[in-house]
Amino acid sequence: MIRVAIGGPRGKMGQQAVHTIMNNENMELIAVLDHKEIGKVLSEFPGFPASYDIPVFLDLESLIFSTKPDVFLDLTTPHQVFEHTKLCLQSEVRPVIGTTGFTDEQLQQCKVLSEKYQVGCIVAPNFAIGAVLMMKFAAMAAAYFPDVEIIEMHHDQKLDAPSGTAYKTAQMIAEVRPLHKQGHPLEEETIAGARGASYDGIPIHSVRLPGLVAHQQVLFGGDGQLFTLRHDSFNRQSFMSGITLSITHVMDLKELVYGLENII
Repeated sequence: MIRVAIGGPRGKMGQQAVHTIMNNENMELIAVLDHKEIGKVLSEFPGFPASYDIPVFLDLESLIFSTKPDVFLDLTTPHQVFEHTKLCLQSEVRPVIGTTGFTDEQLQQCKVLSEKYQVGCIVAPNFAIGAVLMMKFAAMAAAYFPDVEIIEMHHDQKLDAPSGTAYKTAQMIAEVRPLHKQGHPLEEETIAGARGASYDGIPIHSVRLPGLVAHQQVLFGGDGQLFTLRHDSFNRQSFMSGITLSITHVMDLKELVYGLENII
């Protein structure tokens, strides 16, 4: 039985994850972490049944000391995730990170800590299996279509842009794509930002609108053709299979894995 703690249980993703872990016969939800006082147990918060008598902590260090989880599933915010991950690794708790917002430097620090303490860690820009396959296929296509743009679309409450999925997609494409600037060499933006952000010359465009969940298109242009890869998550259930896979798999790791494409 894998002992799991969840950070961010009240968010839309967090609530779905709570129900998923509670209904998994191989996992036990032993604690949750919240940033504000919502009650002593999770059942005191609206939306959770009376049987969810899971203790609520306001401090991760106290949670780890009191409940000793095997895995900490972090679904909090980009502002908290780095410190949470460091503390977990130093405490020999395996982090599974579904919160995006890591810088390259922070990710490298976590890799060093994971290797030092021999504690597994999974950082997943996207838990949806279809999105992971989209990223893998994009890297394959980039070897043949070097001109590419990424359009990612998320709900308007998302805190970071571009999304972790778009950033990871660009990284994977850049590994096989010759570095070059796309478009006309004399191209000018008459409105700053019109061509989007740029990762190694790959334009990334972020859309934030109510009604969206998580969506991404990767567009490849060639002579007389356009090749498009697209993935849509219509609800948070699409992420749950990746979460359970990650929690199970991280138990066998002794290093940090960045992206589920490395384990499927």
